[in-house]
Parts: sequence; structure tokens; C-alpha cells
Amino acid sequence: MRPPPPALLPPLLLLLSGCGAAAPPADSSAQLPAPRNLKVHLYNAQQALSWEPVSLDSDPRPVVYQVQYKYSTSSNWYNVSKEDGKVDCINLTRTECDFTADSLSEGFPWHFNISLRVQAKLGGLISAWATAPWFEHYRNVTIGPPENIRVTPEEGSLIISLSAPFNVRASEAFFVYYVYYWEEAGGTQVTRPFRSNFIILNDLKPLRVYCFQVKAELFLTKENISRPGHLSNISCSETAADASVKLQQDTLAAATTFLVLSVVVGSCLFVVLKYRGLVKHWFHSPPSIPSQIEEYLKDPAQPILDALDKDSSPKDDAWDSVSVVTSPENEQEGSPQSTLNQSPGLSHQPTEGVV
Repeated sequence: MRPPPPALLPPLLLLLSGCGAAAPPADSSAQLPAPRNLKVHLYNAQQALSWEPVSLDSDPRPVVYQVQYKYSTSSNWYNVSKEDGKVDCINLTRTECDFTADSLSEGFPWHFNISLRVQAKLGGLISAWATAPWFEHYRNVTIGPPENIRVTPEEGSLIISLSAPFNVRASEAFFVYYVYYWEEAGGTQVTRPFRSNFIILNDLKPLRVYCFQVKAELFLTKENISRPGHLSNISCSETAADASVKLQQDTLAAATTFLVLSVVVGSCLFVVLKYRGLVKHWFHSPPSIPSQIEEYLKDPAQPILDALDKDSSPKDDAWDSVSVVTSPENEQEGSPQSTLNQSPGLSHQPTEGVV
């Protein structure tokens, strides 16, 4: 068994005895007062014995303590020591012996009656033994709430998973669980006892918030004895939607989506029809870059200016050849006749008229 931790157990632990009765002194030289107010603390799997300190005003030296135990089936007392497979509670300077076991196979058997006693020592002075009443862990333990409580919402139900306050041997004891639950605006209901660590609360309203508390109760396997435990903290959760509610939600979501898309599409059509000129201008392709500048951008070393000057030099103007033919009849009528001939090869010099 591991050494006892220095911290005291929580104050919620069960007080089995008020004042330890002092046994007759071991010898006539006992001059120290016996330890008083022995308390056995049993909470879940924790076990400890505590007492009030002993001191002498005339001797400043620290007092040490020794703890012994015995079973109801034996008349012998044994030291609570590592040699006996338990914690070391010999020559203690503190006023507590924590003999909590790490596993069910260690420590005091929980279905046995056990008695503990304490003696104080100061140098050569020894006190009388102070003895605590008999106790049995299963019968006298204070049971805390279940641990690791988790809830999973389902369609009109809640699934609660939990673990026992502490481990017990199935051949000796078992736990049952009660769930106290209520709708936020309703009254409290209690479920039947469950031995399983998975509890399903059925017939709940969908999409409603329910709060609950869980309590464990210990039953002894071979005896008609039970020990109720403490309630857990209040937990709340919302149930999931059932099939009909989901259908309504899906229908409403589809209608809302269709309405939003209709408004968006209608707004886009209105803007396009009203401002189609502006939209057309926005989507007009930009002017293209002249090939000479595009080539220069690809190769800045190219003599682009010379190429531009060469392309922009004035070309020879093309002149048309005109022939005028007159006749006496035309002269008399006063309507000259002209013939227009295209002569792209001629330049600047007019062609002489032929009469």
C-alpha cells in the first residue's frame, strides 16, 4: 500500500465516532493523556482515522503516534505498517492515518468489521490506547454522486452515461441509479432504478431543455441492506428534433432559400435592364495595343522610334487623270462631257486635255 497523502479527506466524510474511549493503560507508567475524538472517515473508496493532538506543557518535544487494527474474528491487534501490507502508521507526527487502498485487493476488506486504536508517545512516556468503534466499509461509507456524467441528445430523448462513485466487487455489492429530471418549466419526475451505466430518458418533447440529477445507491449482494448516495450537480440539455419537426425545418429552410434566391435574381435582372448601357460599357473589351509598341514591350532594345517614323512618313499622293471631250453639239447645248480615269501610278502633274 502506498504512503498516505498529507492532505486530510473532505469534511463530507462520515463521522462514525465522537470521542474515543480510552482503554486501560498498558502499564502503570502511562503519564501521557490518551488521544481524543477519534474519527473514522469513509467516503467512497477513501478510509482514514484522525484524532486530536496530545501535548505536554512541560515538554516541547513532538509527540508521535502509533495506530493498530484488528478484525472482529480475531483477538489480536496488528500495527498499521508496510510490513503488514498497508500504510506506515507507526511513529506518526501528524494526527491522521490514511489507509486508503489503491485497489480492491489491498487494504482492509470492505465487508469485514474492523476496529482501530491509537497510542501517543513522548520520549519514555506512553499514553493509554484510545479505541474507535467497530466499522464496516459497506455499511458505514458515505457515497458520493456518480462520476463522469455525460448526456447525448436524441429524438425526443436523452441518453445519460455515467460511472460508479467507486469500484466494488460484484460478489459483494452493486450500484443502482436514479435520475431526477424535469423540463425547465415543469415538475420533477423520477425514473425507475437502473443497474446499467447507460440510462435513456424516453417520451420527452423535442427541442425542449431538460435538467436532471443522478443518484447512486449501494446494495449489498447477500444482505438486504442499501446505502443511498448524494445527488449529482444539476445538468441541462436540449432534446433533438424528431422526424416531423425535421421535415418542417427542412421545408421552411427550402422555402426561405427559394425566396432569397428569387429576390437576388430579380434584383440582378432589374439592375441589368435599367443600367444596361453602363453594364455594357463595363464589360466592353479594352483597346488593343499597337503591334509596334507590343513588340517594343517584349524587346525594349528594338529601335521602335525609327520604325514609327518610317511608318508615319508621308506617301505620294495619288492623282486622278481627267479627260474632257467637247463637241460642237455639246458646246451648243452647254453641257460638257467628262471622263474620269483612275491612274494610281501618276503623281502631282495633271494630264492635258484632248479635244
